[in-house]
Amino acid sequence: MELFEVLKAVLFGIVEGITEWLPISSTGHMILLNEILPLSEGEAFYSMFEVVIQLGAILAVVVLFWNQIWPFGRKDNMAPLSPYGLGAWIKTDIFHLWFHILVSCVPAAVIGILFNDVFEKYFYNYPTVAVMLILFGIAFILIENHYKGKSAKIASLADIGYDTALLIGLFQLIAAVFPGTSRSGATIVGALLIGVSRTVAAEYTFFLAIPVMFGASLLKIWKFGLSFTTGQLVILVVGMVVAFVVSLLVIRFLMGYIKKHDFKVFGWYRIVLGAIVLICGLAGFVHA
Repeated sequence: MELFEVLKAVLFGIVEGITEWLPISSTGHMILLNEILPLSEGEAFYSMFEVVIQLGAILAVVVLFWNQIWPFGRKDNMAPLSPYGLGAWIKTDIFHLWFHILVSCVPAAVIGILFNDVFEKYFYNYPTVAVMLILFGIAFILIENHYKGKSAKIASLADIGYDTALLIGLFQLIAAVFPGTSRSGATIVGALLIGVSRTVAAEYTFFLAIPVMFGASLLKIWKFGLSFTTGQLVILVVGMVVAFVVSLLVIRFLMGYIKKHDFKVFGWYRIVLGAIVLICGLAGFVHA
């Protein structure tokens, strides 16, 4: 294994850690990066790597939001199942949150398991990435302009009902089909459209990523098998660790940013990047 391959894994980890949480499409950026600086371990390994590296990003969410997602404990238990005994250790409000998250996972999970190989065959290419970057970039700008100055209907995670959770899940399905959409971008756009505040939309998107990415990673590992070479294992672990560290910084940045700013800057970024991708594709710098 060459040192250069490890350095590539570091770069992939940085890109994953930044783009997974900002609504600019991690899969799109990873596809483009692999066009420019491909890993030398083969297509089967890369197909698994670009998904499993997200486990590092998931761990960052778990670490930063542990108190908001762990449903057991007496400390800060605002809604215990009962005042005494084992029920006092169960946080019903967090259980309700997870029930809603699971509902949001259903559309993408069902369709993804059934048709993932089809999606990769027909949509994992630069034209799809470019078009979806541009379309959802425009969507961010239009939605932010439309709702500017208006109060959000849903201002806390507790206000999210099962109907809202399902609608957000349907938007996430778009990202499961078309790379370049951005899972976080699709869910945030969907949440904003149905009246969820920016902060709540971002937090819900972070939590929704935990089962989604974990499930997708298990599926990819199962398809690839456990026959990793030493070099492949090193590349995967390095990418995950770097993605974890970068994600810690990016999530903190994003949560602070959206308290004072809207998402339009990410919309403009997506439009510019999508245009660059199209130009590079037409010029032959990236492959269809």
